[in-house]
Amino acid sequence: MVALARKTLIQEWRRFLPAILAVGFAGLLQLLQAALVLGIFGSASVYITGSAADLWAGYPGTQSVNLGRPIGEDVAMRLRMDPDVTKVEPFRWVDADWRGPRDTGGVSVFVSGIDPRPDGMMFSRALPPALRAKLNEPGAVIVDKADLDSLGVSIGDTAAINGQRVRVVGVSSGLRALGGVNIVSSLDTARVLDIDPEDAGMMTYFVAKLRDPSKAKAIAKRLSGSDAFGPYTVWTAKEFARQSQLYWMLDTGAGAGVLFLAGIVFLVGAVITSQTLIAAVIGSIREYATLNALGVGRGALRKVIMEQAFWVGALGLICSIVIGIVMLIIARSRSVPMELHPLTAGVCLALSMALAIVSGLAAMRSLRRADPASLLR
Repeated sequence: MVALARKTLIQEWRRFLPAILAVGFAGLLQLLQAALVLGIFGSASVYITGSAADLWAGYPGTQSVNLGRPIGEDVAMRLRMDPDVTKVEPFRWVDADWRGPRDTGGVSVFVSGIDPRPDGMMFSRALPPALRAKLNEPGAVIVDKADLDSLGVSIGDTAAINGQRVRVVGVSSGLRALGGVNIVSSLDTARVLDIDPEDAGMMTYFVAKLRDPSKAKAIAKRLSGSDAFGPYTVWTAKEFARQSQLYWMLDTGAGAGVLFLAGIVFLVGAVITSQTLIAAVIGSIREYATLNALGVGRGALRKVIMEQAFWVGALGLICSIVIGIVMLIIARSRSVPMELHPLTAGVCLALSMALAIVSGLAAMRSLRRADPASLLR
């Protein structure tokens, strides 16, 4: 019976091709949708994932890294006092308005003030030492290469941030932020660009490097909640990155829309695939009735249909994987924020295979028409 299922697929491939394409298209949509979600919402934590820090200290109750509030310099002293902390570095966040040399209007930007030293932790994975060194120039800024058009500048051009003159000294990749354009500068430049006088002597976060990163969770818990150094909380980098991503996915309502769209994709794919398989079974109903008249039971015929559904799903998944890889490569070359983990890809492919299996179960009901008596008509 298994051989019969494969031979039927080969001989009647035109009947099953729409089902294969339906499964492949549904799987491709789920893969690309998951990659876009992870890429877009993952950019909310680019400040954390693009840096080498193990701990982040910020204002209590901060839900996302872009929602930080100023904290006192005493927090840095508290971190340095801990024997497990080997290095502490400040990070200053400034909400600002960008005015470029070309007519692009006002652009909302996020200025990230970092330590420009070669061994700095902030954006260490995105900025090589030679590029970081350029930030020592007063008013120097670095932007993501994908944001040059929206900012209306090129390397070497000057612009204004909060009314202060800045110059683009370089570009990098991996700096794109969610909800605005990320601008990287030195701490001194960020201090000049911050127009709020109340924040003049304060930082948004302090990041720390640990002697043993595997103990980060326990150390973060130990360092949190000391009233003697002002209000602050310490998170591990992994915890803070996940918290920032979940905030954008769930609390902003965007994640619910994505899940709803994923359900629609699965439902539409299931309907199209099941109807195609049912049509293929009905088209071969006389053959099934003949097999039934020769003594082949309904159970064996159901196995044939489920075997066909499995191969339809497998061929559809192969198509979605191949096209998905090509689409991801094209997206990366165009600086589209897409990221896909093996576990997420496996879940998407499993859902697509489940779609084919469910369609096969729906198609089995058509075997009721495979009555040997119908051959006499």
